[in-house]
Amino acid sequence: MTASRTHHDTRIVDQFTRWAKPFAELAIHAEAESMAQTLAACAVTRDMKVLDVACGPGIIACELARVGAEVTGIDLTPAMIEQARLRADRENVRVAYHIGNALHLPFQADSFDRVVTRYSFHHMQDPGKVLTEMVRVCRPGGRIIVIDATPAPECQKDYDRAETLRDPSHTSALTLQQLQSLGTEAGLSPVTIHQYRLESRLQDQVAPENWCALKAMFAEDIAGGQDRLGIGAWEDAEGIHFYFPVSIVAWSKSMLEKSLTCS
Repeated sequence: MTASRTHHDTRIVDQFTRWAKPFAELAIHAEAESMAQTLAACAVTRDMKVLDVACGPGIIACELARVGAEVTGIDLTPAMIEQARLRADRENVRVAYHIGNALHLPFQADSFDRVVTRYSFHHMQDPGKVLTEMVRVCRPGGRIIVIDATPAPECQKDYDRAETLRDPSHTSALTLQQLQSLGTEAGLSPVTIHQYRLESRLQDQVAPENWCALKAMFAEDIAGGQDRLGIGAWEDAEGIHFYFPVSIVAWSKSMLEKSLTCS
């Protein structure tokens, strides 16, 4: 049974239907260094079963399929799944795509060797529940990988304020410590943590109706010189630039978890 769509789900679908094609084509989402770090954290080998949660336009899913993994992708937004299928066809890789909600993954427990999500947790109203679902469908001994923006604690509030203006489907970006705590609460064992900064131009990822207010917010942050947003913003002849502060956190699921949950 498909879970009913919430008001927030509708906001996500509206946002990413509008941005599906530009998002899919934005070069930073396939940037080589961050992609290499993502693949290293996933540690996928041929014939592994992999699930990409909130897969968007299928950038990670297609990269993992190229390794020879059996990849499944799921996303709430049909327009994103359409872009993902086009990418798989274009890159001549096989990925099984589904439209669905990360809170209610339509897969049996212990189905996948790897369960990954990238740049999605800041859209989730309850990321802890999403992680619990990811753990449920991961086999004991498998790996769960979450990649997302993680602002510094002292910048979190202002970072969220800017991101909500840029993207109305944004909820809150967790700090690295908060993200790690979710893994601890889910009974996961940490495997690796890696942090990087992803450079972006403001004008590449903002709707016209939000441009003036967001530009003013960034200009104030740049002029103040204190980096209250925590994104190291600067302006040059090409426009306003900033960095997304990103963390990759990978955990392993206990080999005992299946027997414990079944006892």
